[in-house]
Amino acid sequence: YGTNNEFGFDYLRDNMVIHAEQMVQRPLHYCIVDEVDSILIDEARTPLIISGPGERSTDHYYTMAKVVPKLIKDEDYTIDEKAKTIAPTEQGIAKVEKMLNVENLYDSENLEYNHLLVQALRAHAMMVRDKDYVVKDGEVVIVDEFTGRLMFGRRYSDGLHQAIEAKEGLKVERESQTLAAITFQNYFRMYDKLAGMTGTAKTEEQEFIKIYGLEVFVIPPNKQIQRVDMADVIYKTKTAKYRAVINEIQKRYANGQPLLVGTTSIAQSEELSHMLKKLGIPHNVLNAKFHEKEAEIVAQAGQKGQVTIATNMAGRGTDIVLGEGVPELGGLHIIGTERHESRRIDNQLRGRSGRQGDPGSTQFFLSLEDDLMRIFGSDSISKIMDKMGMEENEEIQSSLVTKSIEKAQKKVENRNFNIRKYILEYDDVMNQQREVLYDQRRRILMGEDLKEQILSMTDRIILDAMNQFADEKLYPEEWDFPGMLKYLESYYLAPGQITLAQIEDLSRQDILDLLLDTAHRMYEEREKQIGSENMRELEKAILLKVVDAKWMDHLDAMDMLKEGIGLRSYGQKNPLVEYKFEAYEMFQEMMQSI
Repeated sequence: YGTNNEFGFDYLRDNMVIHAEQMVQRPLHYCIVDEVDSILIDEARTPLIISGPGERSTDHYYTMAKVVPKLIKDEDYTIDEKAKTIAPTEQGIAKVEKMLNVENLYDSENLEYNHLLVQALRAHAMMVRDKDYVVKDGEVVIVDEFTGRLMFGRRYSDGLHQAIEAKEGLKVERESQTLAAITFQNYFRMYDKLAGMTGTAKTEEQEFIKIYGLEVFVIPPNKQIQRVDMADVIYKTKTAKYRAVINEIQKRYANGQPLLVGTTSIAQSEELSHMLKKLGIPHNVLNAKFHEKEAEIVAQAGQKGQVTIATNMAGRGTDIVLGEGVPELGGLHIIGTERHESRRIDNQLRGRSGRQGDPGSTQFFLSLEDDLMRIFGSDSISKIMDKMGMEENEEIQSSLVTKSIEKAQKKVENRNFNIRKYILEYDDVMNQQREVLYDQRRRILMGEDLKEQILSMTDRIILDAMNQFADEKLYPEEWDFPGMLKYLESYYLAPGQITLAQIEDLSRQDILDLLLDTAHRMYEEREKQIGSENMRELEKAILLKVVDAKWMDHLDAMDMLKEGIGLRSYGQKNPLVEYKFEAYEMFQEMMQSI
């Protein structure tokens, strides 16, 4: 029993150990995942990464953090909110070149600047403090966008974390090199059998079937649901919406009915809290800043006169028990201050109320300025509102609008599913390679005796040398014996141990036999010298070290390949097909160099 992160990290760490007894996991047979949608869908995109210190210096991050605030949005760079991407314009690049005093930002020697500029822009213009991350004890800690919890120990990859550290004026941690990585999607798919439970999976049924081969079954509730889900109310502006939310809280608080208010960011929950303080309404705030108290605050949320403000899905899994006299007041009332990109997350908020047949009610308050409405909502909604000649503080309750919102959410859910599927297709290539390599590594770790393996590797190198310098397809006079001897001397032959005179009159097969015999003889002598037991230990240690070093370089190279492969689509080529092809070549080269 444990957390998904630790299981994933255990798997990676088990494939980095030097002695078999340091491994902690048994084979992956059967796994039951609680809150399965949260783990297999929401968190599926973030890879678990174990990293060591990298080579790059951190000064450039500070330089960029000073340059970027001087650029002007829409003029020097553009943001695509739907695709969550950011790009400098020609004018912006010219400005940066001037400030950095470089001639051409796209020169091969300035490629690093180029990458850092984009990350610094993202940190500056897209990553919002107290929404995407918080600064705690001098560190940048990521806020999980689905649960609103702090994700300690996780870092944004690819230099984005460093760019945020520089933006906040903190110490920039050295960029790290990936030693091992896996996504939850691939980790959990390694189990022979997989199952899970959650209250909100029906909307994601297709994804569970397509990615994990898991069917979704709906189990009817233990007691008849009595909760009333009211239609959404919509306002023109955010200000009007918040005013309405506060009025609603005031009205229900006066009757003593407990309220749970869901917000989508820390900043939002603090803003609401500030407004309630002004009115003298006592309340609890539950967000990533105070998440240690999560369960106890949520458990109290159903008491008479309690007002609780929570980001997103805080307190999921804690039953909210209603206080005395509360059922008569209508149970716990839930207010959502914004629709989330995914309907599932809205359902999770709703589901905090009306548990086990309790009475309860829920309602969402929205405005045309909300992100979801602004970016994905259709114009039809604002047209309806204009037609009705709506004033700022007027509300609209219409099933038509609610339908348009659900359509927008479906659009976003689909897009997010496609992004996850796309990432998975790339990660699958990596996954096959990881499985082959980890399997080999495990065999080295478990195998007491590597002698056979080492000797067959030796034979392969000699065969390769023969093919390279004395190709059967060439005439014997075209063979390059001096080159071959020099090549083999860099591996095992002592200089002058085999001379040209010895081999120039032999047949190709005899030369091969001579080289192999010499190698095996030298191996046996070496073993006698240091003793068989030491020889085995040494072979194991060196082979593991080599495998790990080459694999780390390969991970780096694969990252680079992935970053640049998208450009192939300009040449009418399918990037994924190209990626698979090149990744295979690179993997073969890596195995050869091991």
